[in-house]
Amino acid sequence: MNISLKSFTGSSISDDTLLDALKKSVDGLNLSRVLILPPDITRLHSYAGKITAMYYNMLKDFCQVDIMPALGTHDAMTEQECLEFFGPDVPYESIIPHNWRKDVKKIGQVPAEYVKEVSEGLIDYPIDVEVNKRLLDDSYDLIISVGQVVPHEVVGMANYNKNIFVGCGGHSMINRTHFLGAVYGMERMMGKDFTPVRKVLDYAEEKFLKEIPLIYVLTVTTVENEEVNLKGLFIGRDRKLFEEAVELSQQKNLIFLDKPIKKAVVYLDEREFKSTWLGNKAVYRTRMAIADNGELLILAPGVRKFGEDEEIDKLIRKYGYKGRLKILEDYKANDDLKENLSAAAHLIHGSSDGRFSITYAVEKLSREEVEGVGFNYMPYSEAIKKYNPKELKDGFNILDDGEEIFFISNPAIGLWADKTKFEREA
Repeated sequence: MNISLKSFTGSSISDDTLLDALKKSVDGLNLSRVLILPPDITRLHSYAGKITAMYYNMLKDFCQVDIMPALGTHDAMTEQECLEFFGPDVPYESIIPHNWRKDVKKIGQVPAEYVKEVSEGLIDYPIDVEVNKRLLDDSYDLIISVGQVVPHEVVGMANYNKNIFVGCGGHSMINRTHFLGAVYGMERMMGKDFTPVRKVLDYAEEKFLKEIPLIYVLTVTTVENEEVNLKGLFIGRDRKLFEEAVELSQQKNLIFLDKPIKKAVVYLDEREFKSTWLGNKAVYRTRMAIADNGELLILAPGVRKFGEDEEIDKLIRKYGYKGRLKILEDYKANDDLKENLSAAAHLIHGSSDGRFSITYAVEKLSREEVEGVGFNYMPYSEAIKKYNPKELKDGFNILDDGEEIFFISNPAIGLWADKTKFEREA
């Protein structure tokens, strides 16, 4: 059964309508054991936490329900984060952490010839297709992959089979797809479907995932006045549902500007953003809107480290955000970067290549640490005296001293771009 719900007006899909759709998605199925794959708290505004809790309450009385957040390389969720994301009805004992280094099994390989074809000759390595072993456990009658479709720096549009192959994937797939996207160019991909990385994931699904009893539950959301609005819900296995979600997200989550931004101020909610690995969404999602020689100030009260993974954190501290050409040079000369391509890709993504300045305003990292990886530093307490996120509105603001800034309260929910630049990079 395919379910497609959209709200094009100012209204949103109600929780009653949502619950009815979720019930229809499992109606008539003989279920004894179900695995749900939601995102983690870094997708706090995805509606996936509520959807997971609804499924849990719906199914718990007649089947076993396991919940494995699609962490990718992120830290496992704490009990408090699970409570924040899923609510009180989902017991912490039902949450299973995914370990991208240890918990996966290879189920196939995307050949080098195909990777070379989709990357226009830029990359010619094969990519092993690895997934968490639980997805291959045939005692599960149904696997429900829940997540948000939104512009993304690595794959173009987040979710769908990315939730499986990256969120629940392993070392080769995560590293090699990230590097493929970085070399191809994220500005050519963000906000678009059928990117080289997406084509690799589609190939893997078509060749190696057909026998798994999987359905996708895809959302499109917006946030207005701190309230999350569900604008689209798409349930099923067919790719056309993802394409519908992409089209809706392009309408709801792409913000085109009439003029480039001279100074952007981006706030990172400390519940979601604890590392620059995540916090650099402030860089990715604004870089197509910021003027040459412009400024980006990132208000990051929760950022306390660079990588989510300890090994990647060390690599970021070692090499820093020094620009695409320098990282490619370091990659060719150093085995530790060759063995951690996602880190190399992230370092490329997180630099402006000198086109605009990037300042992190933090309170849990020192000046030496921040400047050591190539960013400018400002104490958070100093930054919010002038740029208080509670007093700014999303979009252009004129401050008391006459300075014009563009404020973004959550970079995870959109992509900001000069429309001519977006079309030029297509």
